[in-house]
Amino acid sequence: MSLQMPSQTQPKLTDRDALAVRRARAAADGSAWFLHESAIDEIQERLKDVNRRFTSAAIVTAHPDVWVDAIPGATLVAEGEVLDLRPGAHDLVVHAMCLHWADDPVGQLIQCRRALREDGLLMVAMLGGETLHELRAALGQAESEVMGGLSPRVAPMGEIRDIGALLQRAGLALPVADLTTLTVRYRDLSHLVRDLRAMGETNALAARHRRTPPRALFERANLHYADAFADQDGIAATFQTIFLTGWAPSETQQKPLRPGSAQARLADALGVPELGPDE
Repeated sequence: MSLQMPSQTQPKLTDRDALAVRRARAAADGSAWFLHESAIDEIQERLKDVNRRFTSAAIVTAHPDVWVDAIPGATLVAEGEVLDLRPGAHDLVVHAMCLHWADDPVGQLIQCRRALREDGLLMVAMLGGETLHELRAALGQAESEVMGGLSPRVAPMGEIRDIGALLQRAGLALPVADLTTLTVRYRDLSHLVRDLRAMGETNALAARHRRTPPRALFERANLHYADAFADQDGIAATFQTIFLTGWAPSETQQKPLRPGSAQARLADALGVPELGPDE
């Protein structure tokens, strides 16, 4: 399978230079890694459930200092359009909390798939579509009132059914997608933005407006946010993390049965009478 990378003329989702600046600032700050820490805990628990000893793991991450101890002995690979992964070199690859910024998410998964040995495991943690939906709504309403239109301010993030389908497109077997949701309370919008800045997750969209927005925009957004998404004495912010798992194909893996090949009826197994289509 050939790897199709985005062409130079294809519109870009992400301003990579701006994203690098934001991530470098976050690494220097180091005060808001709770989403990454939560993802690390989830991945470690899921690896325990797999009940297999992995001997050659790789972690694709934009924040190596955060993920360095997530999997003992793992090779840390810098996130980017082209990943420094050798074909067939790993029995486990973790793509850690950066796929939502990729211009070509399928290409990222294909690169990870090619780096896996037969029956190797890929695990992905990424922000999902419900993340910051409150902020998106408040900013959109404020911007339409203050500036008479909308501009991209919160990165679009995929829904779980769409993201899960990417695993099969990348050639992975036994795909599974699920999610966790975390609601965080902030005093006001400025404190939420401070945390996003400390995560390296502020606006790095290629199509963003480059001029400094008027102060009135965020003042109005703060009012709309507090009105629509109040939580006790503050505001609520949703962070959704999608987890994907898929395996490099192997003849030893379980295969789904062909339609009509069942040897027993479900009704018999459940001890209930079988009903016809009109019953």
